Amino acid sequence: MARGKAISVKIPTQRVIKALETKLAELESNWANQEANEAKFQKAMEKWKKEISAYAVANIKKAENFRTNYRSWNNQLNIDFDLTVSEADLPKQPERDFEQLHQHSYNEQKEEMSNAIRILKMTDEEVVNTSTYNAVARYL
Repeated sequence: MARGKAISVKIPTQRVIKALETKLAELESNWANQEANEAKFQKAMEKWKKEISAYAVANIKKAENFRTNYRSWNNQLNIDFDLTVSEADLPKQPERDFEQLHQHSYNEQKEEMSNAIRILKMTDEEVVNTSTYNAVARYL
Protein backbone atom coordinates (compact mmCIF):
# COMPACT_ATOMS: atom_id res chain seq x y z
CA MET A 1 0.00 0.00 0.00
CA ALA A 2 1.41 3.38 -0.98
CA ARG A 3 2.04 5.92 1.74
CA GLY A 4 -0.13 8.99 1.78
CA LYS A 5 -3.23 7.22 0.54
CA ALA A 6 -5.97 7.11 3.13
CA ILE A 7 -8.30 4.18 3.45
CA SER A 8 -11.98 4.83 3.82
CA VAL A 9 -13.85 2.37 5.99
CA LYS A 10 -17.30 2.56 7.53
CA ILE A 11 -17.59 0.82 10.88
CA PRO A 12 -20.94 0.33 12.66
CA THR A 13 -21.26 2.84 15.50
CA GLN A 14 -22.67 0.25 17.90
CA ARG A 15 -19.67 -2.02 17.34
CA VAL A 16 -17.26 0.83 18.17
CA ILE A 17 -19.31 1.75 21.28
CA LYS A 18 -19.32 -1.88 22.44
CA ALA A 19 -15.55 -2.18 21.89
CA LEU A 20 -14.90 1.04 23.81
CA GLU A 21 -17.15 -0.07 26.69
CA THR A 22 -15.30 -3.40 26.86
CA LYS A 23 -11.91 -1.65 26.94
CA LEU A 24 -13.14 0.81 29.57
CA ALA A 25 -14.31 -2.06 31.78
CA GLU A 26 -10.94 -3.78 31.26
CA LEU A 27 -9.10 -0.56 32.18
CA GLU A 28 -11.13 -0.17 35.37
CA SER A 29 -10.60 -3.83 36.29
CA ASN A 30 -6.84 -3.51 35.73
CA TRP A 31 -6.76 -0.39 37.89
CA ALA A 32 -8.71 -2.09 40.68
CA ASN A 33 -6.40 -5.13 40.63
CA GLN A 34 -3.15 -3.22 40.19
CA GLU A 35 -2.33 -2.97 43.89
CA ALA A 36 -2.82 -6.71 44.46
CA ASN A 37 -0.86 -7.56 41.30
CA GLU A 38 2.00 -5.28 42.34
CA ALA A 39 2.10 -6.82 45.84
CA LYS A 40 2.25 -10.30 44.30
CA PHE A 41 5.04 -9.18 41.96
CA GLN A 42 7.05 -7.62 44.82
CA LYS A 43 6.70 -10.83 46.83
CA ALA A 44 8.01 -12.82 43.85
CA MET A 45 10.90 -10.34 43.49
CA GLU A 46 11.86 -10.75 47.16
CA LYS A 47 11.85 -14.53 46.73
CA TRP A 48 14.02 -14.20 43.61
CA LYS A 49 16.48 -11.91 45.42
CA LYS A 50 16.89 -14.53 48.14
CA GLU A 51 17.37 -17.27 45.52
CA ILE A 52 19.97 -15.24 43.58
CA SER A 53 21.83 -14.39 46.82
CA ALA A 54 21.88 -18.06 47.81
CA TYR A 55 23.16 -18.95 44.33
CA ALA A 56 25.94 -16.34 44.56
CA VAL A 57 27.03 -17.48 48.02
CA ALA A 58 27.00 -21.14 46.96
CA ASN A 59 29.23 -20.32 43.97
CA ILE A 60 31.52 -17.76 45.60
CA LYS A 61 34.56 -20.02 45.07
CA LYS A 62 34.15 -19.40 41.32
CA ALA A 63 34.07 -15.63 41.83
CA GLU A 64 36.51 -13.29 40.12
CA ASN A 65 37.35 -9.62 40.35
CA PHE A 66 36.60 -9.04 44.04
CA ARG A 67 35.99 -5.44 45.04
CA THR A 68 35.46 -4.23 48.59
CA ASN A 69 34.43 -0.96 50.11
CA TYR A 70 34.36 -0.37 53.85
CA ARG A 71 32.30 2.52 55.15
CA SER A 72 33.56 3.36 58.63
CA TRP A 73 30.89 5.94 59.34
CA ASN A 74 28.18 3.24 59.42
CA ASN A 75 30.37 0.15 59.81
CA GLN A 76 29.29 -1.45 56.53
CA LEU A 77 31.39 -3.57 54.24
CA ASN A 78 30.32 -3.81 50.62
CA ILE A 79 31.69 -6.79 48.68
CA ASP A 80 31.23 -6.94 44.94
CA PHE A 81 32.39 -9.77 42.67
CA ASP A 82 31.78 -11.29 39.25
CA LEU A 83 30.50 -14.79 38.51
CA THR A 84 30.57 -16.37 35.09
CA VAL A 85 27.40 -18.44 34.85
CA SER A 86 25.11 -19.97 32.32
CA GLU A 87 21.64 -18.48 32.11
CA ALA A 88 20.09 -21.91 32.64
CA ASP A 89 21.68 -22.13 36.11
CA LEU A 90 20.29 -18.83 37.36
CA PRO A 91 16.91 -18.52 39.05
CA LYS A 92 14.43 -16.92 36.64
CA GLN A 93 13.70 -13.29 37.44
CA PRO A 94 9.95 -12.60 37.70
CA GLU A 95 8.34 -10.26 35.18
CA ARG A 96 5.22 -8.18 35.50
CA ASP A 97 2.34 -9.85 33.68
CA PHE A 98 0.28 -6.69 33.97
CA GLU A 99 0.58 -3.13 32.75
CA GLN A 100 1.51 -0.57 35.36
CA LEU A 101 -0.82 2.42 35.25
CA HIS A 102 -0.10 5.73 36.88
CA GLN A 103 -2.98 7.74 38.30
CA HIS A 104 -2.77 10.50 35.69
CA SER A 105 -2.59 8.00 32.82
CA TYR A 106 -5.56 6.05 34.16
CA ASN A 107 -7.61 9.23 34.63
CA GLU A 108 -6.76 10.48 31.13
CA GLN A 109 -7.61 7.21 29.40
CA LYS A 110 -10.82 6.75 31.39
CA GLU A 111 -11.99 10.29 30.66
CA GLU A 112 -11.21 10.09 26.94
CA MET A 113 -12.91 6.71 26.52
CA SER A 114 -15.95 7.84 28.51
CA ASN A 115 -16.22 11.01 26.43
CA ALA A 116 -15.95 9.06 23.18
CA ILE A 117 -18.67 6.64 24.31
CA ARG A 118 -20.98 9.51 25.31
CA ILE A 119 -20.46 11.29 22.00
CA LEU A 120 -20.94 8.14 19.93
CA LYS A 121 -24.16 7.31 21.82
CA MET A 122 -25.52 10.77 20.93
CA THR A 123 -25.03 10.38 17.19
CA ASP A 124 -27.73 9.27 14.79
CA GLU A 125 -25.15 7.97 12.32
CA GLU A 126 -25.18 4.21 11.85
CA VAL A 127 -21.51 4.09 10.88
CA VAL A 128 -18.36 5.74 12.16
CA ASN A 129 -16.10 7.31 9.55
CA THR A 130 -12.38 6.60 9.44
CA SER A 131 -11.28 9.88 11.03
CA THR A 132 -13.56 9.33 14.03
CA TYR A 133 -12.38 5.74 14.32
CA ASN A 134 -8.75 6.88 14.19
CA ALA A 135 -9.42 9.17 17.16
CA VAL A 136 -10.51 6.24 19.35
CA ALA A 137 -8.47 3.42 17.78
CA ARG A 138 -5.59 3.72 20.24
CA TYR A 139 -7.88 2.48 23.00
CA LEU A 140 -9.15 -0.56 21.11
